[in-house]
Amino acid sequence: MIYLDNAATTLHKPESVIEAVCDALRTMGNSSRGAHEASLSTARTVFGTREKLAEFFGAPGPNNVVFTQNATEALNIAIRGLVPAGSHVITTECEHNSVLRPLYLLEREQGVKLSFLKADSMGNIDPEEAETLIRDDTSLIVTTHASNLTGNMTDVKRIAEIAHAHGIRYVVDASQTAGSKNIDLKETGIDVLCFTGHKGMMGPQGTGGLVLREDVGIRPFKVGGTGVQSYLRTQPEDLPVRLEAGTLNGHGIAGLGASVDFIESIGLDAIDEMEHSLMMRFYEGVRSIPGVRVYGDYSGERTAITALNVGDVDSGQVSDLLSFEYGIATRPGAHCAPLMHKALGTEAQGAVRFSFAYFNTEEEIDLAVKAVREIAERI
Repeated sequence: MIYLDNAATTLHKPESVIEAVCDALRTMGNSSRGAHEASLSTARTVFGTREKLAEFFGAPGPNNVVFTQNATEALNIAIRGLVPAGSHVITTECEHNSVLRPLYLLEREQGVKLSFLKADSMGNIDPEEAETLIRDDTSLIVTTHASNLTGNMTDVKRIAEIAHAHGIRYVVDASQTAGSKNIDLKETGIDVLCFTGHKGMMGPQGTGGLVLREDVGIRPFKVGGTGVQSYLRTQPEDLPVRLEAGTLNGHGIAGLGASVDFIESIGLDAIDEMEHSLMMRFYEGVRSIPGVRVYGDYSGERTAITALNVGDVDSGQVSDLLSFEYGIATRPGAHCAPLMHKALGTEAQGAVRFSFAYFNTEEEIDLAVKAVREIAERI
C-alpha cells in the first residue's frame, strides 16, 4: 500500500517510537500514584516528555505542557475553559469540526456569539479582517494553523498581534503543523497551542496536548484524581494538574517523547523540506491533467497536502479506485471541514486529499500521479 493519508494519521512511525511504547507497556506503573520504582520511573518519563515538548514549542517550562488524548480534547479544554457565557468569539471558515462544534455548542447553550474570517475561492483568509470583527465583548480568537483540506497556512503571528493589541487570548489548532513546521510560542505570540501526537509528530494515537505561553487561566474541563492534594474538594489550581484529571496515557507519552527525539535528530527544517518537495512533485504532476481540479494556494508557505477532484465524479468513487485498483490510500469526502468545502464549492462532491509525510518516497509520488492521470483519462 502507498499510504498518502498522513493528514489523518501517520501510518509509518519511527522504530524508536514503537520500541518506546512497547517498553512502556512492559514496565510502566501509574505516574504520581506511588513511591515505588514503577510509578516513579513513569513520572520521570512523563515529566521528561513535558520538558522536551516545552523546549520544542517554545513554552516557558514543562508545567506549561498539558497532556490530552488528541487535539480535539485540547481544543475543547481551551475553548470551553476560556470563553465566558454570552461573550463573542472570532474564528475562520477554514476550521475543522474540532473547533467548530465546541463553538456551536457554546452558541446554543451559553449564548456565545460567533464571527468568521471568510475564506476566498483559493481557501485563503485575510488576517487583517480579524481587526474589523473585534467587539467589546470578544473573549477569544481561535484559528487553525493550516487547513486540513487545502494545506494553506494561517498568518498566526499577525493574528496574535491583533488579538493582544485588544487584550484578547489567541488559541491555535496545530493539528496539521506540529512536527513539520517550526512553532515557537515566544516568537508567534500564540497563547494556547493545541496539538496532536499521531500526525506530523509521528507519535502514538491517543496523545496530544495544550502548550501554554503563560498561565492563561483556563478553567478545568474535567475533574478527578490527580495523585496530589487528594483532600481538596476542587481540582488543584496549579498547572498542569488543573487540566489533567485521571490516569495519563503513560505508554503513549513515552512514545511521544521518543518522537520528539526522532524529529530533532532529523531536524524540523529537513522534515519540512522533504515533505514540501514530495507535495510539490505531486502537485506539478497532477495540476495540468485534463479534468483534474486542484484546490488551495501554492504560492506561499503551506503544509504537505494536495486536494483535488476529477471531473464531476464523487470524491469517494475516485478514492475507491485509487485504493482498490492502485493500492493508494487517500481521504475523500468532507474532511470535517464543512465551511471550507462551502467556500471552495465542493460541498456535494467533496475532495480527494493526498497528504505526504517524511517516510513517503518520490517513487510513490510518481505512481500516485500516474494513477490520477489514468483515472482522469478513463473518466
